[in-house]
Amino acid sequence: MAVLENRTFVKMNGLGNEIVVLDLRADPVPVPPSEARALARPEVVPYDQIMALYPPVTVGTDAFVRIINNDGSESGACGNGTRCIALYEADRIGRDHLIFESVAGLLECDVTKDGITADMGEPHFGWAAIPLAGPVSDTAAIELQVGPSDAPVLRAPSVVNVGNPHAIFWVEDIASIDLAHYGPELEHHPVFPERVNISLAHVVSPEHIVLKVWERGVGLTRACGSAACAAAVSAARTGRTGRRVRVTLPGGDLMIDWRESDDHILMTGPAEHEFDGTLTADMLGAPAHSGTA
Repeated sequence: MAVLENRTFVKMNGLGNEIVVLDLRADPVPVPPSEARALARPEVVPYDQIMALYPPVTVGTDAFVRIINNDGSESGACGNGTRCIALYEADRIGRDHLIFESVAGLLECDVTKDGITADMGEPHFGWAAIPLAGPVSDTAAIELQVGPSDAPVLRAPSVVNVGNPHAIFWVEDIASIDLAHYGPELEHHPVFPERVNISLAHVVSPEHIVLKVWERGVGLTRACGSAACAAAVSAARTGRTGRRVRVTLPGGDLMIDWRESDDHILMTGPAEHEFDGTLTADMLGAPAHSGTA
């Protein structure tokens, strides 16, 4: 019998970032990587991340969340998934202020009629915190390029950790670059010992960024909330924008506010409920349980 067999799930999305919510607080079990990969098959329930809710660790929080990518690996942050679990919990208990905890820290969320705001915490710019394979003098633009040395396609990304590692390449024309081609190589580049999320960012104005993302453990995605946060703080840090910007992804817009008072990143955007279901052995890639000895 599969570990997750007979568990109920909720399918949601945040700007087209496909999310499966598993509420395991009543019966905490691990999410086996093999079952996570099986569930993500195109004919089953294709998703970008599972947000698995476990009993709270810290008093005053609603749940501890583990974030599983569709390749079975774990992530420290998922902004769109955080908004989804905030909406899920608000609908379930009728409260509009929620606090979740992940391996990256506390995630406070507010659900309003205008959208869901998640406090994604502080960005980390130090090379060891991102992490990188070794010291660099300035993480605002590291020495990394793709393509011919005399005419690189991509070069000098800004790097930052916002719960997971991100590299942002500043470009003038996102459509001219095949991120599906370069993404796998860059995700696994040896300078990033824990792999990395890769973004192509075009700064339209001091208040607007357009973004395309290759998400580690997932691939190309319609939206990545942590990447939007990473691009926004990196743009402000390098003087390309102010601290409040609209980030446009293929799935839609997020508002990112890098708050001056405490350096916390506030991300505001929508989330949607799609359908509920129950996991079966076939969905999880396991033989059906016959019930016979």
